Amino acid sequence: MSLCLSLPEPRLSENAIAVLESRYLRKDETGRVVETPREMFWRVARNIALVDALYDPRVYRRPGDEPAELPTDLTVDAAEVDAAEFETGDFISDLTPWDWAALRHAFEDMAARGLVVASWAEIERLVAESSRSLAATAVAFYSLMVEGRFMPNSPALSNAGRELQQLSACFVLPIEDSMVSIFDTLKHAALIHQSGGGTGFSFSRLRPKNDVVRTTGGVASGPVSFMKVFNAATEAVKQGGVRRGANMGILRVDHPDILEFITVKNEPGQVTNFNISVAITNKFMEALERDGEYELVNPRSGQVTGRLRARDVFDLIVECAWRTGEPGVIFIDRLNEFNPTPNVGMYEATNPCGEQMLLPYEACNLGSINVGRFVGKGGVTLGPGDVGSSIDWDGLRDTVRTAMHFLDNMIDASRYPLPEIQAMHKSNRKVGLGVMGWADLLAKMGVPYDSDEAVALAERLMRFILEESRKASEDLARQRGVFPNWKGSRREEQGLRVRNATTTTIAPTGTISIIAGASSGIEPFFSLAFTRHVLDRKELPEVNPVLEARAKELGIYTPDLMEEIACRGTLAGIAGIPEDFRRAFVTAHEIEPEWHVMMQAAFQKFTDNAVSKTVNFPREAAPEDVQKVFRLAYELGCKGVTVYRDGSREEQVLTVGAKKGAIEGRRGAHEDGRGGAEAARPAGPEKDRGVGGHRVNGVWGKIRPIERPDRLEGFTDVKATPLGKLFLTLNTVNRHPIELFAQIGKAGSDVAAFTEAIARLVSIALRSGIDPQEVADQLVGIGGSRSIGFGPNRVRSVPDAIGRFLDGYLRELRGEAVDRCDGEGASGETAPAAGDDDAASAKLFSLCPSCGTWNLVHVEGCLKCMACGYSEC
Repeated sequence: MSLCLSLPEPRLSENAIAVLESRYLRKDETGRVVETPREMFWRVARNIALVDALYDPRVYRRPGDEPAELPTDLTVDAAEVDAAEFETGDFISDLTPWDWAALRHAFEDMAARGLVVASWAEIERLVAESSRSLAATAVAFYSLMVEGRFMPNSPALSNAGRELQQLSACFVLPIEDSMVSIFDTLKHAALIHQSGGGTGFSFSRLRPKNDVVRTTGGVASGPVSFMKVFNAATEAVKQGGVRRGANMGILRVDHPDILEFITVKNEPGQVTNFNISVAITNKFMEALERDGEYELVNPRSGQVTGRLRARDVFDLIVECAWRTGEPGVIFIDRLNEFNPTPNVGMYEATNPCGEQMLLPYEACNLGSINVGRFVGKGGVTLGPGDVGSSIDWDGLRDTVRTAMHFLDNMIDASRYPLPEIQAMHKSNRKVGLGVMGWADLLAKMGVPYDSDEAVALAERLMRFILEESRKASEDLARQRGVFPNWKGSRREEQGLRVRNATTTTIAPTGTISIIAGASSGIEPFFSLAFTRHVLDRKELPEVNPVLEARAKELGIYTPDLMEEIACRGTLAGIAGIPEDFRRAFVTAHEIEPEWHVMMQAAFQKFTDNAVSKTVNFPREAAPEDVQKVFRLAYELGCKGVTVYRDGSREEQVLTVGAKKGAIEGRRGAHEDGRGGAEAARPAGPEKDRGVGGHRVNGVWGKIRPIERPDRLEGFTDVKATPLGKLFLTLNTVNRHPIELFAQIGKAGSDVAAFTEAIARLVSIALRSGIDPQEVADQLVGIGGSRSIGFGPNRVRSVPDAIGRFLDGYLRELRGEAVDRCDGEGASGETAPAAGDDDAASAKLFSLCPSCGTWNLVHVEGCLKCMACGYSEC
């Protein structure tokens, strides 16, 4: 009998099951799911546990040790027999050809490096004879996942025990200043994206725009132009991939093209497959502090090519981040200060979400512990809440140690997209153990997120995880040896004989937190409820389960209260809620940005790598607020910071970047920033003046739009739609409408594309002489699956909103009364409703491109759907 059938069934939420079916469970060629969640977790657990066979002391030779002869009798030790109560055949019968193929691949690599002194046939015998101990390890790994205590990164769940067997989450690739290197890296990135991984790049080694190219006598196009090439390649690859390709693009602040890089995303639709960050140096921060200038250096020649005022550049970074959420910043010198292997190389780039610093060709295996599971099981009482609330430190210690065993095995079990990556990753053996469920833990203990108690507890918790993960890595090193590049590393200087160069990272938890039933990473609750769309287009409000449980414990639970929370998404403005309960369930947008940074810094203090977190700002925040956060992050020791202001990307189409040109003017540059509505101008034939206002009869196929004047007058309005805020700009000639711009949601999404297409077609119709009322009448009344508003203000769809907007303008021209619907105040069926005290809550969500619901949020430096688990990380 299969051992899998004797294992406990996972207890999963409907949301978790939906995520598993969508992204992780095996499907046949028709797309039908052919694997249960229990089978998936067992597939992963046994595949990772199987690696232990190669570290059996009878066949494994630690580096520097004498080879051991393989005993003729491979009888399992009695202690191993006691480790599990399983029949020998159970585990072996569950192994698939893909499990054996993965083990053989790992065996051949280790044998080639002289680490395994046995034949493949002998390894097969050893697996059979050691099946009980291997099964015990596999069951321990299985329990870790199905109990929601730990989850590995997404590629492990997708690929372990399957043909691909690529288990790493992220990679960094080098880009040297040559055409060969650039396009070799592009090819390598495509292979990584195809395997489900994300990539980080530093473009800082590329010569600046207009620099000389001696081989051709021409001039270089600069780093940003090649970023666009990489972006296009990612777009092509992701069309057929299982996971959205993701990139990080980084440029040093002292690169001559830094201004173009900072503003590249001001124009909607540019490099949409990249997150971008500026690598800030200590010299730049020193110049900023004294309000001085700093040098720009050509990476090709090492020559100083100019100087910029640090404050001007910093203000530009801040303004762009305020407008679009990008660029983020990383403090590159601080990253290298904590680089464990400077003997191997220096950091230049991070993974796509910015929390994992990697050398060129390095990879990282990530996993997260659900700390919310370790409350109320004995230990030290903490916090002002329930006196029985405590952290189970012993249970947490056991989970850390088992998780480290899991992650170290993943390094050997994985197949790598490039031989260079395999060699580098196995030489440094970096892993990144992080946390999720932090907001759950605080809420269960009654500790407000924005409090000194929470910050102190964060430091204590992360110190414990770091120390225990290093102890586990030291234990692994005693059994398996230190990581190969240990000699000459900072770990040798520190006297740490560890198996892994790094052990901790706070990574985005995306879908794995949904599977584990945990809050995202170290983020506060984004909302206390969201709307799930079920069969027959019904909407089901879902309230945070921790809140629901605590409300029952405190005797304040009522169905009406849960319904009101589901409507609002926050406790703000709800009468009858105890203040300590309200404070324990504070949401991201009720927390001052400074507390976000202080929490990030608290975790960073005891994290080897970095922390993925978003500092959320309300829509009305000023650029000065973003500036304070950037400075505070540097002062408190963070390694980087990402911000997002509500609605900023929706407003992006209404802005035009002018500051870049002003800064460049100070150094004699002549490049200008472009973006906003002008960049989104509808395409269409403009060379020939067409026939306006005539019937088609006799001129079929000959009507052409009139030439667009260089300067037009117009106005912008905002309308609420079922899919979010719709920004509409109508341009006119003598009050006659001839051009429409429309923007909704995030640039690059399907809904944004459809909306732009409608606006382009409306524009070409207006410029071709079609009666504007005919255009409006065609659009008004088009319905979708959902609507927003009531009575005459009901908006049925985006096309309906556009038609009503145009119709309203034409009625105003005719002097007719117009009932205007305030786009800010319409109450809808998809976004959370808001009261006076929490009006911001209705503006927090974006449209999910996967499930089409209004549940997409900015958390952990990434985008995540609260309903279906879609994640861009």
